[in-house]
Amino acid sequence: MGRTPSSSSSQPHMVFSMLADLDVKDGQRVLEIGTGTGWSSALLAHRLGAENVVSIEFDPEVAKGAGENLRTAGISPLVIVGDGRRGYVGGAPYDRVIATCSIGEVPRAWVDQTRTGGLIVAPWGPLYGGEAIARLTVDGETASGSFTRSSAFMRLRQQRPELPEHDAYFKGQEWPADGTRSTSTLSPAEVGGWVEQFAIGLQMAGAFWTVERYDDGAYTLWTYSTDALSWASADYEPGADSFDVVQFGPRRLWYETEAAYYWWEGQGRPGFDRFGLTVDSDGERAWLDSPDHPVPAVG
Repeated sequence: MGRTPSSSSSQPHMVFSMLADLDVKDGQRVLEIGTGTGWSSALLAHRLGAENVVSIEFDPEVAKGAGENLRTAGISPLVIVGDGRRGYVGGAPYDRVIATCSIGEVPRAWVDQTRTGGLIVAPWGPLYGGEAIARLTVDGETASGSFTRSSAFMRLRQQRPELPEHDAYFKGQEWPADGTRSTSTLSPAEVGGWVEQFAIGLQMAGAFWTVERYDDGAYTLWTYSTDALSWASADYEPGADSFDVVQFGPRRLWYETEAAYYWWEGQGRPGFDRFGLTVDSDGERAWLDSPDHPVPAVG
């Protein structure tokens, strides 16, 4: 038995906020990814009619519980056990698609199964951290739109990464191994906020972090590359104005973090609602204020 939660019931405020983003109209068909308890499915079915709602749940036991809840409520949308990435072509095309699990990549099937002019509403976030609700309008093979608000959902199971362990980077050596030492005036505490992580993550593909905390309030922020070739440590001490850094590998991950953070700061510290996402045949591109202003990559 695993120790990581796989399903939960979202806060009412978030459920209603996402449904407001979805903006359903009479007669529309909706595909929901992640049935969970069945609460959102029931709300959608009450609003649109059960025949217009399809919900996909990967976990058979969770789907069973949702089915029981829906029957008790006297509402019967179609609940399917399956891989949510694939959508459900049997009910397509849809006017709306909503995900109640977070993603790091919009599945192509969701765009293909949505009518032109339809909406996809989904929690989206980079590997590094941070997450927000993407509200994308579909136009043929393209989906594009802004983020509406902060979010924090469990990741779609098939998009949960297998990340290298700490020891994989050192191969038996002790820290600082062959790392290069330096100091930084950027505090590790400054990069830990949810929107800061989001902005940094948009620019730093293939990177993630962990924190090693100590009893005196100090901690080490570890940043790693997913290919297990590069790492950086940045030591935070309360009250300090300079922070010790060690970096190793072809990527200088702390320098990348600094560059990404200062870009965000230079743009006026934008919140989630100034960012957007475009998905098309070339992949995904995050942007600031307009699709014409893509978020730059660092490194």
